[in-house]
Amino acid sequence: MLKIVYLLAGGALGSLLRYGISGLTHKYISGLFPWGTLMVNATGALIIGFLWGLFEQKGISPNMRMFIFVGLLGGYTTFSTYALESMNLFRSGDTKMAIINLLANNLLAIAAVFAGYFLIRFLIVNLK
Repeated sequence: MLKIVYLLAGGALGSLLRYGISGLTHKYISGLFPWGTLMVNATGALIIGFLWGLFEQKGISPNMRMFIFVGLLGGYTTFSTYALESMNLFRSGDTKMAIINLLANNLLAIAAVFAGYFLIRFLIVNLK
């Protein structure tokens, strides 16, 4: 039961963060391209890589793992919105933007996970 509470709390917080970050992004960057979704997916990937590398070195309880990785970051990142926006770009005939969106979200997110992971590993080794 406690795992469910951690999951709900993390998911709620992550969703609120996604709404805020996406809204701020749209406020400063407008246009047809879904920059807000790209921003939350890329920063979420960077954070998950960073935290995964950190928690490999420093243990974390299963409940906190549930809260952070499944709840918070699961609620923060948004694969379903990314998929819908990509479909809508294709449907509107903007094939070039749709392909850019697909590539940008996938490549940037994967690169961000690696960057976060290796950044924390570098910091742990060099700050000892």
